[in-house]
Amino acid sequence: MEPIETLQQEAQAKIQSAASLSELNELRVLYLGKKGPVQELMKGMKDLPKEEKPIFGQKVNQLKQLLSSMIEDKKVELEKKEMEAKIENEKIDITLPGRSPVLGNAHPLNLVKQELEDLFIGLGYQVIEGNDIVDDLYCFERANIPKDHPARDMQDSLYIDQNTLLGTHTTAIQMMVLEKSAPNLPIKVVCPGKVYRRDDDDATHSHQFMQMEGLVIGEKVTLSDLKGTLEFMAKKLFGQDRQIRFRPSYFPFTEPSVEVDVTCHICNGKGCPTCKGTGWIEILGAGEVHPNVLKMAGYDPERCSGFAFGVGIERVAMLKYGIDDIRHFYTNDKRFSETFKRFD
Repeated sequence: MEPIETLQQEAQAKIQSAASLSELNELRVLYLGKKGPVQELMKGMKDLPKEEKPIFGQKVNQLKQLLSSMIEDKKVELEKKEMEAKIENEKIDITLPGRSPVLGNAHPLNLVKQELEDLFIGLGYQVIEGNDIVDDLYCFERANIPKDHPARDMQDSLYIDQNTLLGTHTTAIQMMVLEKSAPNLPIKVVCPGKVYRRDDDDATHSHQFMQMEGLVIGEKVTLSDLKGTLEFMAKKLFGQDRQIRFRPSYFPFTEPSVEVDVTCHICNGKGCPTCKGTGWIEILGAGEVHPNVLKMAGYDPERCSGFAFGVGIERVAMLKYGIDDIRHFYTNDKRFSETFKRFD
């Protein structure tokens, strides 16, 4: 029995002093493995007298169970220590200030677009958006601008083929709404979108820009209704002191047509460098929908009438926020974008 007691003392001492799970696993293999001393003791039973074998076998089994139990207990102890050490090393000091995530902010053009949409939704309008690529039929012909009409020279278009082009104005959306809705009344829509012109970029021009056009069709819709609507819009955008004026103009799809000015929000109409001393700033074009446009869409101009207007969103944003170069909207300068964090 002496080899059993010696092995037990040696194994107990090493198991108790094990400092890691890997070291403990090595001891398990060393003592309880197929080639370990406990297994060798079992193999040596064949050389013992018959009467000693039961007692010897019992002692070896007791040793095996004792060592297995000690190893399991030591494993629990070491796992606990390793977890405590991991928690200690990975703990977070919650008293330190956190790192604020860098959040973006709405683009100024989207701010103006959303403000205009909210304004007209409040007046009962429906917001209709369309595609950037449109048919020549809706972009020009249904807007009373047939092929070879001189008015086409006013818009340097970007054609994809003979019948499709990048929209030069969002009027194409209005023409499709008219056709789809005919002959039902009334129609009250605003159509925001991106438009494209074959133009050289400078401080006030861009080959792409955003528009929002409005269309109202109903019975006895007059120019005075248009003026009231645009005056309400101007006051909401630029302040309650704003006034508007109409100047005669020409657009193929409206008759009569007007250019619309608003009193300068810098000098309040007194005259300053921003308004070039006139006290007025041009903001959009508008007019009564041309009878030909109504006829082509399936309406009777004797029974109904309407008005349309188109406002450049960049122009409104430049006036509203004092931006001096249209290219700022597209150059992705982070310093410019962060300027608008203070706006809701």
